[in-house]
Amino acid sequence: MVKLTKIYTRGGDTGQTSLVGGVRVRKDSARIDAYGGVDEANSVIGIVRLSTSGEADKMLARIQNDMFDLGADLATPAKEGAVDPFAPDEMTLRITDTQIDRLEAEIDAMNAELSPLTSFTLPGGSEASANLHLARTVVRRAERHAVTAAAEEKLNPAAIKYLNRLSDHLFVMSRYLNNKGADDVLWVPGANR
Repeated sequence: MVKLTKIYTRGGDTGQTSLVGGVRVRKDSARIDAYGGVDEANSVIGIVRLSTSGEADKMLARIQNDMFDLGADLATPAKEGAVDPFAPDEMTLRITDTQIDRLEAEIDAMNAELSPLTSFTLPGGSEASANLHLARTVVRRAERHAVTAAAEEKLNPAAIKYLNRLSDHLFVMSRYLNNKGADDVLWVPGANR
């Protein structure tokens, strides 16, 4: 259980922060950028939830919780010498295939009710859909930051996979909440030439 009694510690006043386990790193390191991007994406998903309800809101609530797990995962260095350096345990949160499988099942269930796309969609149609497109692009940016960090140090491959699948999930949900695709705003290539 997390218990926060003091919000400021002054530990970051010199431009460094601590990873899980206590290792100090610069705040502009690729790893910090990666989990900062996840935090930003989670905040945008919170904005999306202001315009959702029902099962969509329940899915987004689960995703927001996963995003905290993901941030903790990215903030935790690999266990050097372990058979699986990214195995979760009592004290270590890691993204797992179960969380990715849940996203895929939800994508498939929503997508089954949508007609195939005949063009790319433009962000819009409804407030929820437009906000989901914003969240999707912020998740894609977080994914790019995580890929950059993974090129520099070991990160859980499932964390990057989760971000990739999450952006797909948000895209499909944007269509689903656009009256199951009926209110999608489609791109018309070259329409304004």
